[in-house]
Amino acid sequence: MKTEQHYFEEAKTLEQYMNDMTTKKEESFSIYDQFEVPADDEFIEILKTKKPHILAITEDWCGDAMMNNAIIRKVSEAAGLETRAVYRDENLELMDQYLTNGGRSIPVYLLLNDDGKVISKWGPRAEVVQKFVMDGRAKFPDKEDPAFEETQKKFYEQMTHEFMTNNEFHLAVYEDIRSHWLPLLQNK
Repeated sequence: MKTEQHYFEEAKTLEQYMNDMTTKKEESFSIYDQFEVPADDEFIEILKTKKPHILAITEDWCGDAMMNNAIIRKVSEAAGLETRAVYRDENLELMDQYLTNGGRSIPVYLLLNDDGKVISKWGPRAEVVQKFVMDGRAKFPDKEDPAFEETQKKFYEQMTHEFMTNNEFHLAVYEDIRSHWLPLLQNK
């Protein structure tokens, strides 16, 4: 069985992954262009010192990946980290080790140390974003209801718009990643 480090070594860079996107590419680059890593952040300085690397498990059709990959890429660039991406659907053996509530939810980001060992997993969503999605889905009619498909479609359009334009969501993603990884890196 391949290790996470093997997947990392065989993966494409996150930059190349984003350049190769065939779905939600423009939206993802719009977020990438908008988001600025907070200045004078202890998190970035510790990342620069510790030099972990990040393996993303993702797909470009995913709305969460559209937003989160752009933010992770900015963090990686600010800290000088190597971040690479693998496609979930082509790497189910890896994905199935990092399920969220029993599902293959993406994106998932694995923080790897110098030895290629997983220090932490983050994803697929920041808590604020999860609440937004769950509150929106709670308003859907039953799946058997003729209005279900149209309601779902409209919500996904709204969700994409929010993911692209809501700077509070972008910062929430950053802060959620920071709060998960900073304590682990400070203790290493």
